[in-house]
Amino acid sequence: MKITQLNIEGFRSLKHVTWKPGDLNVIIGPNGSGKSNLLRMLELISASAEGRLSKHILAAGGMGSLVWDGEASDINWTVACLGRPIPSYRLIYRVNLMRTGLSSSYEVREEAVDHYHLDFEQESASSVKHLLQRLGSNAFILDDSDKQNRLRIEESELGETTLSLMSTPLAGNTHLRFVRLDLAAWSVYHDIRVDRDAAIRQPAISRLENRVSPDGQNLINVLHTLYTGDREFKRQVNSAMSAAFGDDFDELIFPPASDQRVQLRVRWKTLKREQSAADLSDGTLRFLFLLAVLASPNPAPLIAIDEPETGLHPSMLPLVAELAVDAAERTQVVFTTHSDQFLDAFRETGVRPTTTVARWENGETTLTTLDDEDLAYWLKDYTLGNLFRSGELESMAS
Repeated sequence: MKITQLNIEGFRSLKHVTWKPGDLNVIIGPNGSGKSNLLRMLELISASAEGRLSKHILAAGGMGSLVWDGEASDINWTVACLGRPIPSYRLIYRVNLMRTGLSSSYEVREEAVDHYHLDFEQESASSVKHLLQRLGSNAFILDDSDKQNRLRIEESELGETTLSLMSTPLAGNTHLRFVRLDLAAWSVYHDIRVDRDAAIRQPAISRLENRVSPDGQNLINVLHTLYTGDREFKRQVNSAMSAAFGDDFDELIFPPASDQRVQLRVRWKTLKREQSAADLSDGTLRFLFLLAVLASPNPAPLIAIDEPETGLHPSMLPLVAELAVDAAERTQVVFTTHSDQFLDAFRETGVRPTTTVARWENGETTLTTLDDEDLAYWLKDYTLGNLFRSGELESMAS
């Protein structure tokens, strides 16, 4: 599914915002403006669909750490999506997380999933179905035969969404199961560890994995699975690595290690000995991570990456931009960035990303998606990076 609009109330600095993303998105703004909080909201929604909402909130320090200014009474989100690849329906998912007094506890107070079949000739929505409705401990599910069934939420499940319970055929609604799977599979990446002790540098227990996990630490298994099993993925990786490191790059290899483990090594034409993941530079590992995420033949339904330029040489940024444009044809891609060089890199692709400016005003974050016509006028003579350096992008959002 593709997000067409996301409304957020009461979450961190996002007191009351509306965001309308495109297929390929960049979010800019100064430090402390709230860019990362938008990505953390996407994480929260995904965790709620996966059934990890209570653990996610606990790990974040409880509701007191998540609500706006530590004092808001609740968190609300409404996410509107279109179906992919043919947008024949619209889906709206609404949730209210009600804080218990001033404590860090909460419950899912309200929840709804509405499904609209679209009539494009009349440019209107028709055949609205309320697939899921919940108030407190009472929920109603519309099954595949359009029969409404009541579901009683147990006390132990008040902190999880009803949607997260739609994981088996016994749940009764096929569409809700697919919605749950899509939202749960959103991949949000930030603070990927590449230090000397990171698991990303160590031999991994060999298993088939097609997507990089949010912490990035299963990178070796994903590269092994795709590089050895998908010719097009291998071609893209080899092409990007050669463009980044020159003709000296030969290939990736995955020799076995002890205890059913596999390791990652890079083979260089001028060296007799391959270079292991433990010896690769931070930038090389980050580049391989971006390759595995963006060049995946079966990407996550949504990919969000916080500051992809971190640790990369500027010469690599056009390669990342090109990969992102290609990935946006298969999924929705979101970047936050401070890099004018990364913004400039999109000019060579011929594709202009949807640009959103985050600003901090009166104790809260505002999000402004720049008007295409205004932006197109300026881009006749300037690049996104030029406008970012001059401060013109932020002025356009005021």
